Amino acid sequence: MPTYTYRREDGTTFEVQQKITEDPLETCPETGQDVERIITGSGGVIFKGEGFHVNDYDRHGPADESDAGDDASGE
Repeated sequence: MPTYTYRREDGTTFEVQQKITEDPLETCPETGQDVERIITGSGGVIFKGEGFHVNDYDRHGPADESDAGDDASGE
């Protein structure tokens, strides 16, 4: 379930976990102030464990430079 950030009329913010299908809140459940949902900069992606992203190479290691040199020479 995603976490949404809301800003109250006084400028303070709070977070609420809601289903994607739920309508956005119109008032703060604690203070009763009008609120608007704001977009935050966080994507929330977490990589766990070992994988390709750890060292940028697959299990075979980096490509040989000699292979790349043959293509670049134009021979």
